[in-house]
Amino acid sequence: MEIVGLNRERRRALCLFAGLLVFFLGLLAVCGVGVYNDSQQYITMHIHREPLYPLYLAVFRRLLGENYLTTAMAVQGMLTALGITVLSEYLTGRFGLRLWEELLVVAIQLAPHLITRYVSALHIFLENSVMSEALCIPLFTFFMYFLLRMLFEDRGRDAVFALLLAYLLSMTRGQMMTTILLWALLYGIKILVDKKYRMLLIAASMVILVFLLRNLTVHVYNYFVTSYFMGNTYGQVNTLTNVIYACDEEDREVFAEGDMAQAFFDSFYKKAQEQGLNYRFAGDGFGERAAYLEANHDILKFQILEAELSAYYFSLGEVDYYEQSSMSDEMAGQMIKKLLPVCFGQWLYDYILLCRNGFVRSIAVVHPIVNFAALFLYLAAGGLSLWLAYVKKRFRAVVVMSVALLFIAANVCATSITIMCLSRYMIYGFSMFYIAFYLLIREVLRKDGLSGDHI
Repeated sequence: MEIVGLNRERRRALCLFAGLLVFFLGLLAVCGVGVYNDSQQYITMHIHREPLYPLYLAVFRRLLGENYLTTAMAVQGMLTALGITVLSEYLTGRFGLRLWEELLVVAIQLAPHLITRYVSALHIFLENSVMSEALCIPLFTFFMYFLLRMLFEDRGRDAVFALLLAYLLSMTRGQMMTTILLWALLYGIKILVDKKYRMLLIAASMVILVFLLRNLTVHVYNYFVTSYFMGNTYGQVNTLTNVIYACDEEDREVFAEGDMAQAFFDSFYKKAQEQGLNYRFAGDGFGERAAYLEANHDILKFQILEAELSAYYFSLGEVDYYEQSSMSDEMAGQMIKKLLPVCFGQWLYDYILLCRNGFVRSIAVVHPIVNFAALFLYLAAGGLSLWLAYVKKRFRAVVVMSVALLFIAANVCATSITIMCLSRYMIYGFSMFYIAFYLLIREVLRKDGLSGDHI
């Protein structure tokens, strides 16, 4: 029986949305709400966490009382279902996909949720979890929808909505500030291609304003939560962890004799050596060294750096947690400035190790055989894109793949600076890569050529 008053496309979209709702809400009913180590920090509006997801939870807590988590998780599932539907319908219309092809696009977008549940180390079903990724995934899907519309449709409002979504993403996870930069790069290229050079200044101003707005929003949020007008802390301690890991004992000489930073370094380095938390204890192979760093990052960070810094600043007396956290971050920043130049070579090598795993996890899982398969897929994606663009003059699928690859590169390189590239940090680029890869193959196999104007 037909749904009265709806055309074929809208009926299809409604049926697709309903099916996705059954999938996500059904899994919520079966698996329940997932509460993990990080969850409590979002619930308590911890200073380490970006504002949007704690505020999201706080709204449901205020409206529903203590039994709010199930409803909040259900809304996460609804948003994810809506995002998948919107993006799938848009790609179907833009590329003229058949029904089975649209279902394939939907299945590709469901894959990350199953991967994090059955393959990743935590084995979590993200949309049922009290984790910022659960809100970040649907926001990212909407961001990609408006970003592609910005590139294809040439409407100013799509650019504005894409930038707004990038801002919201950056307020959900700090690593997602890369989406603001991605927007700036792609919008800048579009302006140059369209020869609307006067728009460059406006675009640059918008990006600067968004970064300033993000910084102000975080400070205001933390003021109302903690009574301190400050940004999120702990980022510098995260970064210092991998710097200390890459250091040698003689690197202490960059500090003035008797300086507090030198005392911290001596303590960090001694304990790291005692526990084997240094690059010299890693194996010989590329993969083995990467795995060793990933396995020991949190131990070095929590059990040595954070424990030492917090113990010292608390010992000063009359220092609360927020002051201590800010002081620790400030000291970590000072140490990074001194240490990074002298250990840069080893730090860069370790950074490349983390990036290598990040690129693999963006489209697969880390495994000696799978790693080569991932490399082949990246090379094939680049090769097909170049062939379509320069030989066949077909750009539509190339645009989608370029967006996917640029985001993956930005996400991997930004995340590797501060922490290891776990699957749940990398999962955002998975769907767009494989959707774009399918679209590339589809364009290659097309009989009727489209000119470069049809993008």
